[in-house]
Amino acid sequence: MRNLKRILLGVFVLLLVLVILAFILENQQSVALMFLGWSGPQLPVSLVAVVALLIGMLIGPIIGWFLGRSARAARKRLA
Repeated sequence: MRNLKRILLGVFVLLLVLVILAFILENQQSVALMFLGWSGPQLPVSLVAVVALLIGMLIGPIIGWFLGRSARAARKRLA
């Protein structure tokens, strides 16, 4: 059973890597993003998407931690 789980995990990771590689290879055209008048450098679409995903993965838990902290503080004040 343990070997089956390892094999399935290995297959899943391999498929995930292949999907990411296909995404990167299919999105090589360059774009320049503009935000509030600031223009960024020409970067591949895949790089912009991956960087946005990583930033969201960092910011999401931080916001959740702050919201949970303020909710706990509010509960303490009510008790």
